[in-house]
Formats: sequence, structure tokens, C-alpha cells
Amino acid sequence: MNVIDEPFVSSSLRGDGLAVQPPLLDVASLSLEFRTRSGVVHALEDVSFAVARGETVGIVGESGSGKSVMCYALMGILDAAGRITAGRATFGGFDLVGAKEDDLAQIRGREMAMIFQNPRTALNPIRRVGLQIEDVLLRHTATTRAQARARAIECLRQVRIPDPERRHAAYPFELSGGQCQRVMIALALACNPQLLIADEPTTGLDVTTQAAVMDLVQALARERQMATILITHDLGLAAEYCDRIVVMHAGHVVEVAPTAELVRAPRHPYTAKLIAATPHGAASLRALSSIRGNLPDLRRGDLPRCRFSERCDRATAACTAPLPVNEAGIGHLVRCHHPL
Repeated sequence: MNVIDEPFVSSSLRGDGLAVQPPLLDVASLSLEFRTRSGVVHALEDVSFAVARGETVGIVGESGSGKSVMCYALMGILDAAGRITAGRATFGGFDLVGAKEDDLAQIRGREMAMIFQNPRTALNPIRRVGLQIEDVLLRHTATTRAQARARAIECLRQVRIPDPERRHAAYPFELSGGQCQRVMIALALACNPQLLIADEPTTGLDVTTQAAVMDLVQALARERQMATILITHDLGLAAEYCDRIVVMHAGHVVEVAPTAELVRAPRHPYTAKLIAATPHGAASLRALSSIRGNLPDLRRGDLPRCRFSERCDRATAACTAPLPVNEAGIGHLVRCHHPL
């Protein structure tokens, strides 16, 4: 295993690890904090990863690991208490970190779009769903109201909502959870963005609807050659739908690898424990195991260099030194002093 000086992947990779083109999204050494009444929360530290055009990348980790916050930062929709303290992020060469809000607003919804966890709270409850799609089209495209209405109905049809003409006039409370999620997908894809961020898109849905929603997102991404980021705590879900997986723990990226390689041979102790705790990867319920301890309090002034070290069976005194980035294989990087 080789130790490299570069941060985690900052160029796009094929499944075999060979760079084929500049990445569409390139995040390098990004750090972020929240200033709260109870102290400064060090939410992200030195986060790096990349997404190529047409690629689906999974961001996985426990709740509180920084997955959603990172993507909110990229979209420019952070809470006012949050601020990026270091690093860079570019989207097709556009500087997301240093951009003015007016410039970000031009690409948000048009070039980059997001599906949120709870569509019922993300959708305007007192506005018809078709009009909400039309609002996006009128904001970002040169279209008339009549053309926007026709396009909105077509968007609803593309996400396989039955009777789209009638559903166009429905309010969110008149639709099921699965239908609201499909409306969110239609809303996000109305302007044919280059990048779709799906934040826990199956939360609160039954198993059958979860599969239908994910199959739909996958099919639309392939059809449009759209880059996709899937944020999830479910490693099994990411393994089924993603080309590569980025594993996060307490604001750190700890491992990045092609999906098949990561599932077959995880090298970070945290990744291995995540897989052992995932029902998809267990032969029986008895084979499942939990990860001991909890995420560290990110307000601490004495956060360890490795934020997993206090939960790790392999931790030694060496883990107090700066974390190395080890190359475990082609396109497989792990940030650990004692990789598996």
C-alpha cells in the first residue's frame, strides 16, 4: 500500500481508476464550521472528492457525518451560521466557494439541482405542484407561461406520475409520499441539470416505493448522462446504484473507492464496520453488528486527528499524527494509519 501526498481524489476516475476527463464537480480540502451559542462546530475538515459527468457517486456515513451539510455548502444554501473556512469547490470550472449569491442563483436549479429528504416540507404546501415546476422553468429558461405549463406536465409524465394533467393542479397534501418525491424529482430535473444531488431520497417511503424512486432516478440519469450524488446512510442502497462510494465519518472523508472494490475489500476500519452493520451485507440478523460508541462532539477543542480513533479497535498512539492518504488499489484511497 502506497502513501501519497495528494488529497483525496480531485480528478474524475473511471471504475478502473484511470482519469478520463476533468471532473464536473471537484471538491478539494474543504473545511466548514458553524458558530453556535454552544460553541464552534467543526462540521467538515479537509474534505476532497470528485464527480465525473454521467457518474453516480454515493456519499455514505452515519447521521451527523456531514453528508448533507457538505452538499448544502456546494449548493450555496447553508444556514447563516455556517461558513466555509478553507478549501475549494468547482463545478465545470465555476468557483462555488467564492461565487456571489446572484451568480450561484443562476446555476442553482438550472445546472445543479437537489432532491431533499422530505418532499412534503420541501414543496410549498399552498401552491399547486405544477405551478412550482413552472416557477423553476420561468426563472431559468426563456419560456412563456403556456410553454412552461406544457413542459411541467411533460416533466410529471417523465417521472411516471399517472394522469399528469390532473396532478399538475394538485396540492402536495393531496399526493402520497411517493408521488411527492416524484414531483420533487420532476422539479429538480425540469431544466435538465448537469448534476443532481439526491439527499436521502427514499426516507419515509415503503420498500417498494423506495426501489421505484431509485430506479427512476437511475434511469433518468443514464438517459441524460447526468452526474448524480446519492447521499445516504444505507451502504446497501449505495452499493446497488453507485459507481463509486465516498465514506464519511464525523466530517472526514475516510475512504473512496469503486463500489465493487469497496464492498469486496474495505480498507478503513469504519467502512468495514458499516458493511457489517448493513442488512444487505449480512447472511442473517445474527451476523449484523453495531458500531460501538458515538460520533465525537464536533464542538470539542481537542478533536483527535482521526475522529474515528476513539471508536476504533486498531487505534494506537500513531493515530495522533496527521492522517496519511494511502493508495489501496486503482482508484481506492483510504485515510488511516492502520488500514485493513
